[in-house]
Amino acid sequence: MPLYSAQATQDPEAVYNRVCGACHSGQLPMAPERGDQEAWTPRLAKGMGTLVQHVTQGFKAMPPRGLCMDCSAEDYQAIILWMSASKPGP
Repeated sequence: MPLYSAQATQDPEAVYNRVCGACHSGQLPMAPERGDQEAWTPRLAKGMGTLVQHVTQGFKAMPPRGLCMDCSAEDYQAIILWMSASKPGP
């Protein structure tokens, strides 16, 4: 693996369960739920850089850093990709 390749250091599902799920599992109507393609598509269209910036700085109801104080930009990107993916079937 190249030395310049930054990767997430935390498991996206674990971080979601620890921090993100508090708002993104239906409690806040403006927070897109995991796998909600209708909600995630326009957000993803803004670009990953914008989404990571929104999480890091806070945006609307999203608190700064999404309350994950030990997450890196790479962790946020991995979590966004995980949350925006379609939920697996039963």
